[in-house]
Amino acid sequence: MSAVPDRLPPRYRGRFAPSPTGPLHFGSLVAALASYCDARAAGGDWLLRIEDVDAPRAPAHAEKAILTTLERYGFAWDGEVVRQSERTDLYGSALRRLHAGGHAYECTCTRREMESAPIAASGERVYPGTCRDGIPKDRAGRTQRASRLRVGAARIEFQDRLQGLQVQELARDVGDFVVRRSDGLYAYQLAVVVDDAVQGITDVVRGADLLASTPRQIHLQRLLGLPELSYLHAPIVINASGQKLSKQTRATALPDAAPPVLVAAWRFLDQPLPEETWVPASVAEFWSWAIAAWRPGRLPPCAMLPAPRRFEGPAAAKV
Repeated sequence: MSAVPDRLPPRYRGRFAPSPTGPLHFGSLVAALASYCDARAAGGDWLLRIEDVDAPRAPAHAEKAILTTLERYGFAWDGEVVRQSERTDLYGSALRRLHAGGHAYECTCTRREMESAPIAASGERVYPGTCRDGIPKDRAGRTQRASRLRVGAARIEFQDRLQGLQVQELARDVGDFVVRRSDGLYAYQLAVVVDDAVQGITDVVRGADLLASTPRQIHLQRLLGLPELSYLHAPIVINASGQKLSKQTRATALPDAAPPVLVAAWRFLDQPLPEETWVPASVAEFWSWAIAAWRPGRLPPCAMLPAPRRFEGPAAAKV
């Protein structure tokens, strides 16, 4: 008789978490497709979270447009849509725990003052620790204060399913990082860690532009006693100038005709096709093939890839 394990592995729970700052574009579709196929191929759940914690950058109409586009492209999420703007009490509770444990402290440094901080190999400014041992006397009168997380000597290693072993010395590569901004808004790093834990997320599939953020999130998970997750960082989509497709780079919104665009995203991720010229007759036909044919081992093991010309932006679309 074979031994029965004491505990079954947790059910796969993935998520897609767009920021409602504009319409979904080809880069958004690639990220959504990868996370959706990975979850469904594993027989797992796929949750949808609207990351609107930065409320000033979230137009009222953007969320509805995102949900409409996802539905038109055949994405079916499990459960209710979660919004970060409705979960600030959870972030506040986590932050109070960090302060109470001596892991976080107040900081009055401004962006202008940070411009003189050293730059790490990643291109990020490394916080020099100005307020780590207390706010300097000449800044004590400042009322706007952020909260920063102490990183100490933390060295974070994790195995990304696509990008391989990742190692980050937080003090050298990042420095103490912001978990609540001076305007009172919670930082992405804290919000995403709390959300993933509360929603029971087990697997994160997202763009490689967030690869460097993952060690910070793992550090927070450990300090808060939260489960660590499995990560897969797929290539992000860039334009001809090497910029990530985004609202800021005027990425073209996804067109109404979904099947050929889904196939283009599938090709971008180097996934197998039933035939080279295949164009599914419907969204349902595409997903029927894609979920069964999903092969994460075929994903290009790189951080970025150029978009098909017609999806870059308005200038490219005219060519």
